Amino acid sequence: MYHFPKYHMKILLGDFNAKVRRENILKPTIWNENPHQDTNDNCVRIVSLATSKNLVVKTTMFLHRNIHKCSWTSPDGKTQNQIDHTLADRRWHSSILDVRSFRGADCDTDHYLVVAKAKERFAVCKQAAHKFDGEGFNLRKLSELDDRKQYQFEIINRFAALENLNDGGDINRAWENIKENIKTPAKESLGLHELKQHKPWFGEEYSGFF
Repeated sequence: MYHFPKYHMKILLGDFNAKVRRENILKPTIWNENPHQDTNDNCVRIVSLATSKNLVVKTTMFLHRNIHKCSWTSPDGKTQNQIDHTLADRRWHSSILDVRSFRGADCDTDHYLVVAKAKERFAVCKQAAHKFDGEGFNLRKLSELDDRKQYQFEIINRFAALENLNDGGDINRAWENIKENIKTPAKESLGLHELKQHKPWFGEEYSGFF
């Protein structure tokens, strides 16, 4: 995991066979929302793994009923354990919105379906941000009769001049001339206003069968 870029959110999930109990000393890594009062040897292993890789155990951080925490039931139906876990990078752990078990899903296994909901923020591509200059025409001025007539007058004059322009049969040059003769009168008659740029948020839902 040390080879992954720091800006990537790392999620590790699977059947760890680890019963994590409530201990204040381990609270920064596992918190206290787990159903167990006892533990097993794999608890120490999963905590050591999370600590060494700068991860946190998200499975035990959400308040749910015990039936939505436990992910395995013994064949006799008397014992239920939370042994399937989801670990996330401590830096991005707040992006994991919820982790819980779904008992109704038929997974053809003695484990329940464990679903983790994640929401991550993606930065805008620098090239795309550079290409988008953040400006737009003030189209509201077209609702004013004088401004609309002025814009129409300038457009008509511009395209009248294009009819006598010799572009040498170059379609690309002709298209550039058309775009320029549309943008210039729009800037002069309507003016520009700045458009706010927002970085998008995307919610993704991840589910796993254990």
